[in-house]
Amino acid sequence: SVCAALLAEGAIDLGMVPSISYLDRPDDCVVPGVCIGSDGPVASVALFTPKPIAEVRSIAVDTSSRTSAMLLRILCARRFGIEPAWVPHEPDLDEMLGRSDAALLIGDPALFAMIPPGVRKIDLGAEWTEWTGLPFVWAFWAGRADAADGEVVAALQEAADLGMRHSDEVADAYCVGYPRLQVVARAYLRRHLMFQFTPRALQGLEAYYREAASLGLITGGQVRFF
Repeated sequence: SVCAALLAEGAIDLGMVPSISYLDRPDDCVVPGVCIGSDGPVASVALFTPKPIAEVRSIAVDTSSRTSAMLLRILCARRFGIEPAWVPHEPDLDEMLGRSDAALLIGDPALFAMIPPGVRKIDLGAEWTEWTGLPFVWAFWAGRADAADGEVVAALQEAADLGMRHSDEVADAYCVGYPRLQVVARAYLRRHLMFQFTPRALQGLEAYYREAASLGLITGGQVRFF
């Protein structure tokens, strides 16, 4: 979200932006081949609830991610069959569940959460893929149509490949001093995230935009590549 804000300000030429933020700048283009996605459980975007999903009437929503919040709205309408009240809240699981029937957390708070007894973690990446049969794309490189040439695109693709080859080192450095979290982070980068923007990933992104538009949450969404 910070990258998207910097891109809007003109402070950067390209940014790794959330999928939903891309629609704020319809003339921008996307770097092919590279994304942050998942094809099944993502582990870091989840709904936590002590209740059966059919009984959830209110959801405290982590305000950090518009992309995840809109995905949850789609899943509630299309997969879970519920119409909950939405309550914006800082990412604090205990406080969120103290005020609402369920809580949406993203990122580290979801990945490393200490889940209270009796609370179920519903992985939104898994729910999306089980429902659609497609991956979900959380973010990708995007910017002005003149912001990247073939050399820049190749450099970003090579950087992604290099990062994937060293994912354990990245995880260990991020969680240095916390061996238990290092194990979780290693598995997260290896098993839960996908970094190639494949044709199936594009189909998943287009399905996300299509479902959001059908619910009146957005007015459209077309992906243009450099």
